[in-house]
Amino acid sequence: MRYSIEGSPMPVVICTLSSGETMITEKGAMAWMSPNMVMETVGGGLGKMFGRAFSGESMFQNRYTANGDGMIAFASSMPGEIRAFEIGPGREMICQKSAFLAATSGVELSVFFNKKIGAGLFGGEGFIMQRLSGNGIAFVELDGYIKEYVLQPGQQIVVDTGYLAAMEPSVQLDIQTVAGLKNKLFGGEGFFNTVLTGPGKIWLQSMPVASLAGSIIPFITKN
Repeated sequence: MRYSIEGSPMPVVICTLSSGETMITEKGAMAWMSPNMVMETVGGGLGKMFGRAFSGESMFQNRYTANGDGMIAFASSMPGEIRAFEIGPGREMICQKSAFLAATSGVELSVFFNKKIGAGLFGGEGFIMQRLSGNGIAFVELDGYIKEYVLQPGQQIVVDTGYLAAMEPSVQLDIQTVAGLKNKLFGGEGFFNTVLTGPGKIWLQSMPVASLAGSIIPFITKN
């Protein structure tokens, strides 16, 4: 499989497949394809189906297989970036809910629960995220501009809820309370922040979907 990621700020990934190669994707992600791509909707077992549902995706996935050399394109649903991650043993990825766009057939999508109840209840994206494992290339859609950091062992960064797009599994995620009652009530940043501790690489996004929606709502005219 060969691919190119094109366009901004609404990118699309165009994949060129050899005969017999298969891509998996969530419903509605396919934008265009050659007529020799064969689609099949699959579940993959009740446990996996519920795991995908908890992670913000559909219980079912679509599989597209090339009958002869073929082409298929997957489009992002929000302004931002599409990133390609090489998934393999020791190279799993943890991503925000609904980040998964498409992947080669060897990639497994499952739910990731943060083990710390504090992060689970108050950490926003920290409670339920997506785990990408297996072998292959996974395409994920992230919101806005993406900034990467490599955290050293014990190094920390504090992130406002929702701005964490993806991280390596070696990174620890927790929450901390915003100091001061006045800051909590009038600071506009909420009661909690996400704390990420290295080692590992993280991807932060400049425009979470919730923030974008909050900015647009006041300008929507209600009939």
